[in-house]
Amino acid sequence: MAKQKSMTIAYQVGKNLYLNLTNRCPCACTFCIRNNSDSAYGSDPLWLEHEPDWDEIHSVLESEDVSKYHEVVFCGFGEPTERLDMVLRTAAYLKTRGVISIRLNTNGLADLIHGKKTAELFKGLIDTVSVSLNAGTAKGYLEVTRPKYGEEAYTAMQEFAKDCKNYVPNVMFSVVDVLSEEELEASKQVAENCGIPLRIRALD
Repeated sequence: MAKQKSMTIAYQVGKNLYLNLTNRCPCACTFCIRNNSDSAYGSDPLWLEHEPDWDEIHSVLESEDVSKYHEVVFCGFGEPTERLDMVLRTAAYLKTRGVISIRLNTNGLADLIHGKKTAELFKGLIDTVSVSLNAGTAKGYLEVTRPKYGEEAYTAMQEFAKDCKNYVPNVMFSVVDVLSEEELEASKQVAENCGIPLRIRALD
């Protein structure tokens, strides 16, 4: 399917403002909306013509009344932490604009992407981290998520989430409700073992 591209950097979903910074992602999830659509939640196309630089991001946010949003969320058609420095710079700017709640939706593979521990960098900038657990077993995770890092991704994702608890006020796991009942129960157990709440969300 040919991709319809645009420069949709920010888009509104309900009372939240979502930020779309990259197309890149180290996973190829079987349920990913990118497999069948160019957009989400009725937005303009989210496939970016190019990765926006700081001037482009700043310009878009300067034109927004960010105070009217319940939450600003880093979540687009790619994995936000592929552009970790830009996420941090943008979050710092949003804090100067008085944004109370900033959330990062992530696959939890930032440490593998950057070859270092990253959770500490979110301290004081990110208020909620939502990590896509995707499955309750390593086998199920590899089948559903298909990460380029292979088997180490499942453990790295969980370690990242546990690290985030030390620096971020709210950390949660998420899975989509397309999983089997067995995988959902296993996911609940993994979340409990990590001491992290689990959110089961409907497939968009």
